[in-house]
Amino acid sequence: QVQLMESGGGLVQPGGSLTLSCEVSGFAMDRYAVGWFRQASGKEREAVSCISTRDGNVYYADNVKDRFLMSGDKTRATFYLTMNNLEVEDTGVYYCVLENLRITSKNCWVTGVHSWTRGTQVTVSQ
Repeated sequence: QVQLMESGGGLVQPGGSLTLSCEVSGFAMDRYAVGWFRQASGKEREAVSCISTRDGNVYYADNVKDRFLMSGDKTRATFYLTMNNLEVEDTGVYYCVLENLRITSKNCWVTGVHSWTRGTQVTVSQ
């Protein structure tokens, strides 16, 4: 059974940086589709960044391009989301999703039934 656990969230000032981690168990990180989503209070969940190694598609939301970067470390069985120059609008709960994704260069969304994890809270504030 595949399990995911996000960590790395916290309180940071505008302009600061954070790196979120998504530790994976029960999954071989050979070929995959992985994504980061976030949900701000009172708003719908949105895709932040997604990547598929099967077809090479990569998606970054317009409001995070050039600031956020996805990566993965197979030896650590962990995916990362490095977030730089954080803005107040980046505040929210961040979730990682593995597989069950449809990714294009313009969008990323979860397909089928998905059980969301608890996520990790990111708060950008003075």
